[in-house]
Amino acid sequence: MHIQRIRRILATTAALACLATLPACEGGADAAPPAAPPSAPPEGPLTEAQRYVRQYGSCEELSTAPDDPRLAADEITKAGEWSVTARGVCSDKPEHGEIVLSVPSDMREFQTRYKQYVMDRIAGGDGAYGLNSRILVGKGFVATPTRTKTALALVRSELRVLTCNPTAPVPKGYKREAALVEGCQLSDFVGSTDGSGSPNLETPQDPGAGATEKPGQPKTGSLGLARAGGIAELRKLVGSSLRECEEHFSTDPEAVAVESIDYQPVVKGKALDWGITGRALCGRPAGAQRAVNLSWLDTVGDMGKLQTKAKAAQLAELKEAGKLRATTSLLLVGENIAVETNDPDARFGLYQQQFLYLNCAPGFSAPSGYRLEKAQVEGCVLTNYEPEHPVR
Repeated sequence: MHIQRIRRILATTAALACLATLPACEGGADAAPPAAPPSAPPEGPLTEAQRYVRQYGSCEELSTAPDDPRLAADEITKAGEWSVTARGVCSDKPEHGEIVLSVPSDMREFQTRYKQYVMDRIAGGDGAYGLNSRILVGKGFVATPTRTKTALALVRSELRVLTCNPTAPVPKGYKREAALVEGCQLSDFVGSTDGSGSPNLETPQDPGAGATEKPGQPKTGSLGLARAGGIAELRKLVGSSLRECEEHFSTDPEAVAVESIDYQPVVKGKALDWGITGRALCGRPAGAQRAVNLSWLDTVGDMGKLQTKAKAAQLAELKEAGKLRATTSLLLVGENIAVETNDPDARFGLYQQQFLYLNCAPGFSAPSGYRLEKAQVEGCVLTNYEPEHPVR
């Protein structure tokens, strides 16, 4: 009896080992395949979309469960909305992200609803929403990856990025196709704020180099820039845009040299080294409390020197952080004056007063309707267009 019991145990162990390691044992092709995971959806449009995506990236553990926590990666729509009849999510394991898959019954309706969503976000104050869209449209389905690297892999297929923000760029060298709704476009350009998206190899447009495709832009010279006869005149000129200059204004060198964690000037060190002849501070420097609304006013004796130094500082920050920090002031210049401020609302007013922003970001271009003029330093332009704060 003891020997028979041992034989039964050995036989059971061998059978379990066989099931764990082989698709079939002794029964060959007639043996039953392993069961699918409980949450795996049945064959249909979603699994077809998954198979397509997996040709270009990772899309594992597809689930259609509405309470799957991975679906939180894309909350702009749900099954039953925007004509979406099926919706699921899979894991993008190499990139530690997710890909949401949606199957609309009417792709035009889906794109129309997405455009309206983008317009509503812009109208609500988020002017940059949709510039770095991750809505990738395919034939019969939409993929929304959470990782930029995954989006770059997927646009090598026939999937195309849907962008409906009117200022979203598609640089030269990338495919551009008409979307199903006016005001949107499809492309294989993946935008990003940290430089990890598709490379933009265009150089800043230089209206001084020849003909321009932008109506109203000068081939040479300028459409006109602000000027002032001194600091007092400059203070009066910008008073409507920089309200703090009316009551909180100082030319004291110690006050002007103040920096704050919330407000970083462009000009640092000796002002004369930047070509600046006069300098003032608007706003309330930090005392017992944090600083409030700091901006700097400059009269400029050598605009070329100022722009050269500002370019170097701007490129250094772009290299270090991938973008300009929100606390960093932008340099807005006139003919012989400049203003440094990180307040988008103040800059909007200054643009109306004929100041322009010195932008030295590689690949920068401005949409039609914005000013774009030649700077005094190569590789930079003067503009009133800010991708993060487009004028509406």
